Amino acid sequence: MEKKRSLIREYIEAIAIAILLALVIRTFIIQAFKIPSGSMIPTLDIGDHILVSKFIYGIRIPYTDIKLLDFKKPNRGDIIVFIYPEDEKKDFIKRVIGVPGDKIEIKNKEVYVNGEKFTENYIVHHDPLTKPKEYEPRDNTGSIIVPPDSLFVMGDNRDQSYDSRYWGFVKMSKVKGRAFIIYWSWDGKDTWVRWWRIGKIIR
Repeated sequence: MEKKRSLIREYIEAIAIAILLALVIRTFIIQAFKIPSGSMIPTLDIGDHILVSKFIYGIRIPYTDIKLLDFKKPNRGDIIVFIYPEDEKKDFIKRVIGVPGDKIEIKNKEVYVNGEKFTENYIVHHDPLTKPKEYEPRDNTGSIIVPPDSLFVMGDNRDQSYDSRYWGFVKMSKVKGRAFIIYWSWDGKDTWVRWWRIGKIIR
């Protein structure tokens, strides 16, 4: 009987340790996310499952905006997951276009950073129409200065992305991490598992 109790105790301890490690990894190191929309097409497709490095920009105390360690700041071009400013129950994923102090301007769908055209070989435009800024800020904006401790982000699917052009900036403290790999992908309709996307490094 004593041996059986000891064996049960070992199993419980092993399970408890495994759960604790999983929680630590998810909270501080790596977290999985699923892409629900097409705003990052073609880089990320609907149904892609990705891993996000949570420690790369620093370790945050759970359920707060306080960081214990701050290793580096997001750079232009990084694809980040962050808490959506207009609804903090949601996570968004976009690409960093402007960092603190940058002057951003969009002219006829083209992005300029600090007065120079920003080279982007990852974007797509599906709408041939160019809308004036008086109508909406999708294709044309005035000069936008990125405030301290903030980021200007945009989706790669430029004509179909709800991003900083519409709702403003992302606070550094709201950044959860940087996306780095697709570990699973399926569309649930025609091709089901998209094997060619699995293992793809996100850039």
